[in-house]
Amino acid sequence: MKLYAPSTIKGIKEKYGFRLTKSLGQNFLTDKNIIDRIIEGSGITEEDLVIEIGPGIGVITYEASLAARRVIAVEIDRNLIPILEETLAERENIQVINSDILKTDVNRIIEDARKKDPKIKGVKIIGNLPYYITTPIIMKLLEEGVKADGITAMMQKEVADRIKAAPGTKAYGALSVAVQYYCEIESVVNVPKEVFVPQPKVDSAVLNLKIRKTCPVETRDRELFFAVVKAGFGQRRKTLSNSLMGVKNITKEIVFESLNAAGIEPSRRAETLSLEEFAQLSNQVALRL
Repeated sequence: MKLYAPSTIKGIKEKYGFRLTKSLGQNFLTDKNIIDRIIEGSGITEEDLVIEIGPGIGVITYEASLAARRVIAVEIDRNLIPILEETLAERENIQVINSDILKTDVNRIIEDARKKDPKIKGVKIIGNLPYYITTPIIMKLLEEGVKADGITAMMQKEVADRIKAAPGTKAYGALSVAVQYYCEIESVVNVPKEVFVPQPKVDSAVLNLKIRKTCPVETRDRELFFAVVKAGFGQRRKTLSNSLMGVKNITKEIVFESLNAAGIEPSRRAETLSLEEFAQLSNQVALRL
């Protein structure tokens, strides 16, 4: 059974009386080539545990199970659970959990899987992420220090462009800095809206976020670093000398002294600063607080 075929999706919906839930951002992929690119781009091996976010009817799940040692799929919609039990029945290395990924302890799932199967080596996270919670999902995993090698995720192309954006570009922002702090980013494939059922209004893209083993920059205070980044981009039109005042009790004097010590012109705006410059600036602020 080709789970990605539109006729299969239609048949499953009719059999189970399943209705797509708009609030959950459910769009099912129908292009086998794209599915293959996702599996290939994630670098899944036969020794890997795969955590899938939002399996839907199991289109990507099934293919991942052919490449991985074990797949654990986390699905929020309980109406999809009996469907997944049918579509994935022949695959013995898949477990489906009915849970909200934003409320799920992913590291606990990984630890439990490793205890049950010590032969698991790598951990890969994959998913066709709902557009409206893409950023919260990615940031939850990264900020909680998920014990995985990487995250290969389908998302709205606009969000993918923001994540991989370089300094000085319109798309560059706090999200760019945050994800680039935690990950090395690779573009896997662009996905046209026409290959989904139902068809969304915008195109998608798949990124492979390779989680860094060590931070790319040295920060004295990680919380302060992200506070400086957030403040800098909070009012994009303002110069750094204006946007940083008041954050974490930063005075005008501290702002100017820190900018000067970091070799950054006070007239510059946040979107022109590199990851390294944000680190230098926050470190100088930390010395003065």
